[in-house]
Amino acid sequence: MKNNKKPTESIDKTDPICGMKGTIQAHGHYFCSQHCIEKYEQQNHISTDEKYCPSCHVDQKKAWYKQKLFIVTLITILTLISSYFIPFLHPFTDAFYEYFMMIWWAILLGFLIGGIIDHFIPQTYIEKYLSLHKRKTIFYAISLGFLMSACSHGILAISMELYKKGANTSAVIAFLLASPWANLPVTILLFGFFGINAILIIFSALFIAATTGIIYIELEKKGLIECKHCTNGIDTKYHTELRNFSVKKDIKKRFKSFHWTKDNITRSLKKTLQGSWSLANMMLWWLIIGMLMASFARAYIPQNLFQTYMGPGILGLVVTLTFATIIEVCSEGTAPLAFEIFSKTGAFGNSFLFLMAGVSTDYTEIGLIWHNIGKKAALFLPLITVPQIFILAYIFNMASLV
Repeated sequence: MKNNKKPTESIDKTDPICGMKGTIQAHGHYFCSQHCIEKYEQQNHISTDEKYCPSCHVDQKKAWYKQKLFIVTLITILTLISSYFIPFLHPFTDAFYEYFMMIWWAILLGFLIGGIIDHFIPQTYIEKYLSLHKRKTIFYAISLGFLMSACSHGILAISMELYKKGANTSAVIAFLLASPWANLPVTILLFGFFGINAILIIFSALFIAATTGIIYIELEKKGLIECKHCTNGIDTKYHTELRNFSVKKDIKKRFKSFHWTKDNITRSLKKTLQGSWSLANMMLWWLIIGMLMASFARAYIPQNLFQTYMGPGILGLVVTLTFATIIEVCSEGTAPLAFEIFSKTGAFGNSFLFLMAGVSTDYTEIGLIWHNIGKKAALFLPLITVPQIFILAYIFNMASLV
């Protein structure tokens, strides 16, 4: 007998704004929060009559006790409380407390700055400069990546959306590489862990993003990677408007139209705090997971194991690269683990490799590029970035040994 049932199609529930798994259905997409819905409506100029009504769809709203941040925070608090009664957990609690005291200020400052960026910098600015089909677009991409306030998985959704809206493959790749480690909130977090050495991580991330983007331009010219916008041009009404859009005029217009009244200032502060909370809801649970893993490593893994297998030599770099490839943790979550590698081995290059390679070899990232842009563009990402990361990591280790 014939089976007349049609195969069930998998529904993409990725939030088009932040890249998280969406639970609220609106405007033909799934969103993780009301904040992301509002941003989507603002970016797509959705009229007041068509805007999403939260009170009309109460059943779609994800319960607070089911949110990942709440679950991870609850598990962490229960673990810390139980340590008062279980001596075995004392080293773990001490390590976690050390991490918390080291970076709490960086977390708060990072989320606050992220909220300011989220509210005051429209994504239209970014779309305009990444839609330019010029070599300098690569430098626009890495500069704008610095202003993004999202974890590596959130940046993926934004990058793929930019590609659909007309950005070249090379610009998307450069933006994708610069954002996780060179964006402002994470920059502040890295300074909390590594101090002045964080500058090396940030500039190296920007350097790798720039060189990779330039290499991708050459691959585009030779037709070795997919780039549907490189030859077709930008013909849609949206992109005609985007080319004629002036960021400078828009900033002046926004500044002149803003009335410095108590209500407007209060409203802006509220929107900024909402952006900060949305960013925290997206990133903080990853950071807590990273701190839990790093605390466990500090408390229970002997230092000689780190020094033997993840030291500054070639073997240590290869082991670290393998470790970074296997672990699937958001960029904020790998920062505590990278610092733990540094504190145990003194090999700054290994920490840098662990941070950067985790993004370059991330199978989610490669899979999305494969699906949305093409398999060649996806496969060239680790082939181009990993050798650069490995060489820089080796140089950092050799310099620290001198």
